[in-house]
Amino acid sequence: MLTKNKNVLEWVQQMVDLCKPDNVVWIDGSEEQLNELKKIAVQTKELIELNQEILPGCYLHRTKQNDVARVEDKTFICSRKEEDAGPTNNWCDPEEMYSKLKKLFAGVMKNRTMYVIPYSMGPIGSHMSKVGVELTDSIYVVINMNIMTRMGKQAFENLKEDSNDFVRGLHSKANIDPENRFIAHFPEDNTIWSINSAYGGNVLLGKKCFALRIASYQGKNEGWMAEHMLILGIENPQGEVKYVAAAFPSACGKTNLAMLIPPELYKKQGYKVWTVGDDIAWLRIGQDGRLYAINPENGFFGVAPGTNSKSNPNALESTKKNTIFTNVAHNLENNTVWWEGLNENPPENAIDWTGKEWNGKTSKEKGAHPNSRFTAPAKNCPCISKEFNNPDGVPISAIIFGGRRAKTTPLVYETFNWQHGVFVGATTASETTAAAAGKVGVVRRDPMAMLPFCGYNMGDYFKHWLTMGEKLKDKAPKIFNVNWFRTDENGEFLWPGYGENMRVLMWILNRCNGEVDAKKTAIGYIPKKTDLNLEQSSVNEHNLEKILSIDLNLWKQETKEIEEFFKKFGSKLPLELKNELNNLKERLEKN
Repeated sequence: MLTKNKNVLEWVQQMVDLCKPDNVVWIDGSEEQLNELKKIAVQTKELIELNQEILPGCYLHRTKQNDVARVEDKTFICSRKEEDAGPTNNWCDPEEMYSKLKKLFAGVMKNRTMYVIPYSMGPIGSHMSKVGVELTDSIYVVINMNIMTRMGKQAFENLKEDSNDFVRGLHSKANIDPENRFIAHFPEDNTIWSINSAYGGNVLLGKKCFALRIASYQGKNEGWMAEHMLILGIENPQGEVKYVAAAFPSACGKTNLAMLIPPELYKKQGYKVWTVGDDIAWLRIGQDGRLYAINPENGFFGVAPGTNSKSNPNALESTKKNTIFTNVAHNLENNTVWWEGLNENPPENAIDWTGKEWNGKTSKEKGAHPNSRFTAPAKNCPCISKEFNNPDGVPISAIIFGGRRAKTTPLVYETFNWQHGVFVGATTASETTAAAAGKVGVVRRDPMAMLPFCGYNMGDYFKHWLTMGEKLKDKAPKIFNVNWFRTDENGEFLWPGYGENMRVLMWILNRCNGEVDAKKTAIGYIPKKTDLNLEQSSVNEHNLEKILSIDLNLWKQETKEIEEFFKKFGSKLPLELKNELNNLKERLEKN
């Protein structure tokens, strides 16, 4: 036993009685224990050991073909009242869900071992961190949780002996039966139950399940925020670092921005960019009244396809040791891994993600699944911030929202104030691309990029954002919106993106410091053309004008779509957001 906490011990015993494992192993986080588990996983073929000279400490894992991604239709928020889950979540009565799941979990671990994983979301000893305990029958989960969290005996340092403030996670692979696959969250009970999946996003219960769905509910009740946001710091030549947090829906360049490499122009001047987090931020008001953020995670759970030395060299470098690769191609030529977009030399002698022989030169099938992943320690990242483990977090100067919009939204604009910023975040949208199923160009609203991850009614979530702004008062970060995806009449991108996005971040920080003016428009403050540094960039003045332009007719249409979207929240939609919509309509009419 690693703890004397009676609440933990009683709950673990209850779950042992339910699942009936042959053995119970408490995970202390020691290298010795982890190495032993890896050996067992290699023997059972749950993991494949890769070339330890080229990829030290790295392993390959394959999931079943029916188990390759998060399953939103099988993900439930089981609040006692349906209205508390809201219109954007799947809801089930908790008693009904517990009853259904208890039948599935009854005796599910016979002839298996139950692993008890204590873990901390956030740095050990931080007042901003939270403790979880996950019970699982998967060594793959244990090894991944060691990368993604602060796992082991140390996690209990954050839990007092009489405390009941820990998140209870129960997971079993069971039979990987998609018909009986459920990821159920019980926010009022601090509990997550997941069954019949072995895919990371459904089974690493510290990640989206705890760090967003449960934590967002905790944050509402305790006066802090759990957000789907990257955190990065920009260091100027004088050594001062300013931090921003940014939320983007999928396919909008979030990881690339989190690990941004400055253009040569800024590098030579001495600017540096530091990664604090690539996916999730927990934000609390500090003693000085400002907003501080930690990354509750300890690693990166990244999408492999498309990651390469040009698109994201820092992410690629992070995968070079102690990484678990899931559903990528196994290169038998040198016992390494490969995925589409890694390079232009696919292996001829390989095994694809389904376990079949694969020749990358001739096969029409993909070697790696489009959602194949790497789980890599954050400390591997060349640009990881020295503040990564700061128990007090980092102070946030700006919050950025963004989406993929071809014509409507300009490159960047600053909101008028916090309330207007919440409105902009609440109406965040992206247009579907050719890569997505269905029609191209359809606008999908994803408020604060939290649509699949908010653990309670999103109308209440908007209200919580407004309440946080009232508490922050004049110390609130400024809120901005960016759009790297404006196109010209031929559908070509007007902005080069990637490292060039730093030019926009510099304007944002200059605005936060009060160092540049801006042009007031109907939607917010946009840069004056002379205040965006385009030196040594491929963007000419003509394209800059296009990328900063605002089409009033498109925005009038946008207000109609926002009005329709807001209807789904009914009486839960805060009056302040209705007022912001009306204010936007008025400003558009006046312009």
